[in-house]
Amino acid sequence: MLDQITELQEAGLRAVAAATTTDALEELRVGLLGRKAELPNLLRGVRDLPPDQRGPAGKAANEARQAIQSAIDERVATVAAAELDVRLRAERVDVTLPGRPEPVGGLHLLTRVRRQIEDVFLGLGFDVVEGPETETVHHNFDALNHAPNHPARDPGDTFYLAPSTVLPPLPAAAGAPTTADGGPLTRLLRTHTSPMQVRIMEREDPPVAVIVPGRVYRPDSDATHTPQFHQVEGLWIDVDITLADLKGVLLSFARAIFGEEREIRLRPHFFPFTEPSVEIDVSCHLCGGTGHRTDVAGHPRCGLCKGTGWIEILGSGMVDPNVLTAVGRPAYDPERVQGFAFGMGIERIAMLRYGLDDLRPLYENDLRLLGQLA
Repeated sequence: MLDQITELQEAGLRAVAAATTTDALEELRVGLLGRKAELPNLLRGVRDLPPDQRGPAGKAANEARQAIQSAIDERVATVAAAELDVRLRAERVDVTLPGRPEPVGGLHLLTRVRRQIEDVFLGLGFDVVEGPETETVHHNFDALNHAPNHPARDPGDTFYLAPSTVLPPLPAAAGAPTTADGGPLTRLLRTHTSPMQVRIMEREDPPVAVIVPGRVYRPDSDATHTPQFHQVEGLWIDVDITLADLKGVLLSFARAIFGEEREIRLRPHFFPFTEPSVEIDVSCHLCGGTGHRTDVAGHPRCGLCKGTGWIEILGSGMVDPNVLTAVGRPAYDPERVQGFAFGMGIERIAMLRYGLDDLRPLYENDLRLLGQLA
């Protein structure tokens, strides 16, 4: 596969260099990097390779895609300027035409970070899928092994939706919250992207390797919480998947996002839908994992990691057998298959990467802040 990736990269770069119009470059972009192009299809096939070949193949394919995209961007800038010069020479000069302003605008910080995360996991052989933002209590809680009295089910921690007069009624779990007239609340705004674990397994047989980015909702509002925020869920189900696979995947992610020198550690934790459960810390990129700012006189205590040298970035663990059983399909017999899941907040990754101490400005559309981070 590495030879095939190299050939695709070289052929793509030659085609880009030979293109003479912006229209031709756009056709090349779709043909080389679009969803149906050969290189993205190779990325999707990385997960089918032997484990020792997945990392090099995914990295090579990702680097090839980035090289082609960079070449296209550079060529577009050159060709567009040449096309403009031709038009200006051919057209009559309008002295009333305003001066050409500097380019303005760009992707929001959260959109950029989300796409960077997606690029990393595509390179590792994961697919990107999305799910509904209005969920059933079954998919959001019951199928994910949440106990009937779990605090997250409380109406104070979850945005429940009033019973619909259009959608068919759903069965209510024991102890489910109710409306003022006693009717069960069975639909809600999803509190995490984890419900797509069950939805994916309900429709696809293993092996399954996906990430699920999207908006989620909880009634919180302070410096580190907002009522609406963004998460990325990850799921990999196959035969003989272990915590070692989880650690390898997340180490590759941490180094791609925070730097090649980063290390990770696993700490025991508890989540209803994983067993065993672990929280993941990444070595602090600001102090290099020492706990002290070596770039500042006197080596003061690092404020980002609070002197520990580690930063918590996500929760994860091996998928609980009860979750596999709840899917209700023989292909997910917990005696035959296993896997891991993880979830991270995009806002938290953005805060750590860009040194923010309050995520609320990300939603206030202050161009002074967004311009600094562009």
